[in-house]
Amino acid sequence: MNFLTELREGLAISWGAIRANKLRSALTTLGIVIGIVTVTLMGTAIAGLNHSFLNSISSIGADVLYVDRYGWFIHSHQDWMKAMKNPDITREDADALERQMDLAAAIAPIAQDNAPVKYKNRGASSAPVVGTTEQYQITGGLTVAAGRFLSAAECNGGRPVCVIGCDLATNLFPGESPVGETISANRHDLEVVGVLEKQGGFAESGGADNEIIVPVKLFTRSFWSNPEYNLQVKVRSLAELDDAKEELRQVLRRFRHIAPNDPDNFFINQQDQFLEMFHKVGGTIAGIGLFITGLSLFVGGIGIMNIMFVSVAERTREIGLRKAIGARNRTILLQFLIEAACICLLGGVIAILIAWPATLLLRKAMPAVMSPAIVGVSLLVSAITGILSGFFPAWRAARMNPVDALRNE
Repeated sequence: MNFLTELREGLAISWGAIRANKLRSALTTLGIVIGIVTVTLMGTAIAGLNHSFLNSISSIGADVLYVDRYGWFIHSHQDWMKAMKNPDITREDADALERQMDLAAAIAPIAQDNAPVKYKNRGASSAPVVGTTEQYQITGGLTVAAGRFLSAAECNGGRPVCVIGCDLATNLFPGESPVGETISANRHDLEVVGVLEKQGGFAESGGADNEIIVPVKLFTRSFWSNPEYNLQVKVRSLAELDDAKEELRQVLRRFRHIAPNDPDNFFINQQDQFLEMFHKVGGTIAGIGLFITGLSLFVGGIGIMNIMFVSVAERTREIGLRKAIGARNRTILLQFLIEAACICLLGGVIAILIAWPATLLLRKAMPAVMSPAIVGVSLLVSAITGILSGFFPAWRAARMNPVDALRNE
């Protein structure tokens, strides 16, 4: 008897045993169903968070460097106090970089504040206002959905124009085009010349989708006369990222008259810092989730093992008879492994059917994505749990002496 024949025969016997003990099989699968539902929902939540975060972080740009007074991730109070002593980033720093950097494709100074915004009888008590230049469209990777972005002439002259985010446009101008209309921000009239495409992701709570982007000269005249800037520097290519970062550092050190042995009094941040921190946090969350789901599967696996031991005990004479007419140890082992795996796979399928609508409900509270990969992993975990749980009962059945088994009453 070849392996495929043994497999086919094992499947038939296993399915017959499951059908013959429907209630017991259903109760046995309950622990596995709970475990696999936990695995699946944990996977959908983590996948959704990963997808949402990566969509948001991709808007930052892997080829963009960010010059700030502070580092994005300062881990100690001592480092924070040192950063507090750093001088502010200024427009003059941005001008120096524009004059002296060769590896930069675009450089944008950015100042930010919050201000009330209003259009007719609709408005918001606080919206992010960004003062910048026309190069912000390049460094920020922004796409205009309607109208256009700020022009160089408007930025140099500080004209009262603005570009607004998608969500803000929807809230202020429901069902109509904002382009060409005038809004009031901090009691200053601004003509809307463009609307950004929706950024989504973590920006939904109040980022680019709700921004008002204005020329930096207008910002210092109408919103904040002496703001603290940060700079975005987009390099010409990813291959030159490290060289551009070093060139940026050297230009700023010369312009700020930093002595050769003194540390930088500014920070150059980049996207990989966010990714590194996210992977650390995500790894911790995944570890906790695996521990919880592991406990659920362990309990379910113990239930499968107990029921399989009972099944082996009940079918001792059947095992003895099969071995007496020539069934090999491998055949008996395979039969009970298949039975345990089938019970767990059945529980896995039921769990997926439960987890699918549960994922749809979960989406209302947080990002959640049930992908084919997650479904496949859940079913694979089900099968592996069944095989591991059923191995010792199957091994016991395979090692039975046929004479002793036939004597069993």
